[in-house]
This record gives sequence, C-alpha cells and structure tokens, in this order.
Amino acid sequence: MHELVVLLQGLVLGIAIAAPVGPIGLLCIRRTLQHGPMMGFSTGFGAAVADTIFGAIAAFGVSAAMSFLRGNEIGFQLVGGIFLIVVAVRTFRQKPKDQEAEARRNAGAPSMLGGFLTGLSLTLTNPATIMAFIAVFAGFGLGGDLGRMDATTLVFGIFLGASTWWMGLSLGVAAVRHRISDERLALLNHCTGLALAGFGVWALGMAFTGIAESAIG
Repeated sequence: MHELVVLLQGLVLGIAIAAPVGPIGLLCIRRTLQHGPMMGFSTGFGAAVADTIFGAIAAFGVSAAMSFLRGNEIGFQLVGGIFLIVVAVRTFRQKPKDQEAEARRNAGAPSMLGGFLTGLSLTLTNPATIMAFIAVFAGFGLGGDLGRMDATTLVFGIFLGASTWWMGLSLGVAAVRHRISDERLALLNHCTGLALAGFGVWALGMAFTGIAESAIG
C-alpha cells in the first residue's frame, strides 16, 4: 500500500511538471495538428524522459548533480535560449503543405526521432525544470532522504505521469484536427514561432542578467 501511495505521488508530480503550457506544449500541439498524434507525442515523450532524469536527480538526492545544474544555470540558459530561437524561426517559416510533403518523404521515423530529441534537449537545457522539481518535492514533503525503493517507485511514477499527459494531449488535439484549415495551421505556425522566440529571448535575457551580475559582483 505504501508503494502505491508513492507511485501515485510520482504520477501527480509528473503531470504537474508536464502540464503547464510552455515551449514543449506548443510544439506538441503544433506537430500533432500537422503530422498526427504520434509525432506530437514523440516531442512530449522527449520532455518526459528529461523530466524523469531530473526527477531521479531530485529523488535520489544526487547533490553533486544538483550543484552542477545550479552552478551552470547561465550556460543552460544560453544554450536553451539560442536553441529556442532557432526552432522558433524554423517554425515561423514553415508552411503546412511543405511540412506534409516533408513528412511523406521522411516516412515518419526520422521526424519522430527529431521530435523526441527536440523535446529532450529543450527540457534538459531548461534549468527551471530541476528547480520546479525541487519546489514540488518540498511541497510534497519529499527529499533526498527517500529510500532506494521509494525513490525508484517515485521516479517511475513521474515517468508514467508525464508520458500519460503528453499522450492525452496529443490524442485530444488530434481529435479536433479535421476542424482546422491550412490557413489556421499557418497562423498557428506564426503564433507558435513568436511564442517560442519569446521564451528564447527570456532565457537569453536571464543569462545575460546573470553574467552582468557576476561581472559586477
């Protein structure tokens, strides 16, 4: 019974971390609308794997890894910000018909791998994710003193929760795909590109602020 409770806590943690709409959520929605639910899910699944990695670091109390993430926050922000802006420009310029032709040429697999790697890398280069885990863990009264079995169960629950969220989002968006025209998809590309660029500029701004504070200090 105790392990079931820990598993449920992990499920809630995974959903709580994955659910807020951010760059991965926007990409998941857009790719689901243009390429189908599995393409959208592959992007979210990459984020789920990254969330699981961060969850494992927090659950097992790997202080050296936490110190590394905190100590290199500016570097992560720079890399993540640049990556987001590159993805934003590519997203803004893409046209639905061109993307459909590209999907047919690639036969699905490379594109799904690319989606997975995009979700994984964007999440891993976002230091806010590990900070969010630490905050949520504190809210649940959890910490690095978890036993090995409890920590393993919790991390597995995080993986299930995050993966379930992304699958549900992809299937839900796919259910309304037929109601959306190419013109609206093009508008979605533009809006998503602008939003991703905003996230990227924010990350770069935080990085440069940190660099300036370090130089002054």
